[in-house]
Amino acid sequence: MAAHEMRLNPAPFRMIKSGEKTVELRLYDEKRRRIAVGDTITFTETETGETLRVTVTALHVFASFDELYRALPLIQCGYTQAELPAASPDDMLAYYSKEQQQRFGVVGIAVAVV
Repeated sequence: MAAHEMRLNPAPFRMIKSGEKTVELRLYDEKRRRIAVGDTITFTETETGETLRVTVTALHVFASFDELYRALPLIQCGYTQAELPAASPDDMLAYYSKEQQQRFGVVGIAVAVV
């Protein structure tokens, strides 16, 4: 089992910490391909530097966020009930381009707070 580190914006950090969000969405690039079920991830909140350690419980790999959004419960991916009607795979374009998604694919990293 390996340990990984990732930075996380304040809102998703709080949602993972509270247990509301159990799936972190990322590009399935070289760094994320090294993650395995049972590994730990230490998330560092980008503004405060607070850290949170989680265990990886599953990896959901897809070719694009379009596929991921059709397959996974978005409430577990960080959307609130009120946000669900407007949730779109295009929301992830703020972080990853279509070209990056095509090149690497994407992953939903299911986590549980340690």
